[in-house]
Amino acid sequence: MQADYAIIGGGVVGLSIAWGLLKKGRKVIVLDGEDGSFRASRGNFGLVWVQSKGLNQPAYARWSQRSAALWSDFAAELADTTGQAVPLEQKGGYDLHFSDESLYQTVEKYKNLQAQLGTEYPFDVLGHNALRKEEPNIGPKVSGAILHHQDGHANPLRLLMALSAAVHQQGGKVLTGKTVTEVTKPDGFVMRCADGTTVEAGKLVLAAGLGAAVLGPKLGFKAPVRPQRGQVLITEKLPKLINRPSLIARQVDEGGIQIGATNEEVGHDDSVTQSGISSLAAKAIAAYPALAKAQLVRSWGALRVLTPDGLPIYQESQTMPGAYLVTCHSGITLAAVHAQVLPDWLDQTAAAPDLEVFSEQRFTIS
Repeated sequence: MQADYAIIGGGVVGLSIAWGLLKKGRKVIVLDGEDGSFRASRGNFGLVWVQSKGLNQPAYARWSQRSAALWSDFAAELADTTGQAVPLEQKGGYDLHFSDESLYQTVEKYKNLQAQLGTEYPFDVLGHNALRKEEPNIGPKVSGAILHHQDGHANPLRLLMALSAAVHQQGGKVLTGKTVTEVTKPDGFVMRCADGTTVEAGKLVLAAGLGAAVLGPKLGFKAPVRPQRGQVLITEKLPKLINRPSLIARQVDEGGIQIGATNEEVGHDDSVTQSGISSLAAKAIAAYPALAKAQLVRSWGALRVLTPDGLPIYQESQTMPGAYLVTCHSGITLAAVHAQVLPDWLDQTAAAPDLEVFSEQRFTIS
């Protein structure tokens, strides 16, 4: 099998890139892993989120803002193409705080980033009374919140399904159950899988999440990614309780309240723990006391993909030119730029974004 691009990884990141390349007329084959592979795409919190990103690197804030601004059109195009809606709500999101000190320390960081950006970074600071007007069910322990107006949330599973459908409709091939074990480059790239499948392509994109740690060095990448476990809870379907999402809880389009998420350094363990569930529930009830009466219907753990500094990596291999590493923590937020902007970077067109700040060179120790 031959293609212009082979994409290793069939999650939101890989499929977003695949769809964007297909729309540019490229032939694309996606190699997706086994059912038992660790998949951030199936266990994330579903936020389209700008605030707090890039506090130490304004370029990341700009990149996140760019994607958030494209998300509405991105979701609409997916729905028009596939007939599968991607529920999206972008009317702002909260960073909730339980002390005035914590709130205003964070506000100062936001103001500093706002000054560095030199562009719009729209947020308001809400004290408890002002927040309660926006969120009547907020609890008395919440001191206030930062309301960032570029934030929102989507249904990540419907996004994944719509992207898969869109890739197929554009003529892309998605091969499932494929573990790439070897890559050679006699001319173009030749990828060999554990089951004997061979795929040839002119260029290669490694978007395999945590799998990049194993395959990346074989392609000339450092690929310094690590897992971080996030446990998540979801309640029964409830009447409207939360108007805007936060990092603590959001009410999904089907009515349930999604509560999350933990940040645990436990290696490749994606299990659910009683201590994790209890801490999430306690914090959510402190924020929204009405949740104390809600029935929990589901819980899960998933592994996020993190780099040492939390920023994405966009890197072309120096030893195998034409091979690219794309990895990030925020695959949902960045899905729009991955589909609509990143293909120009991969094709090296005049419209390519400058992503040098996200290269692996920042990890080089002098």
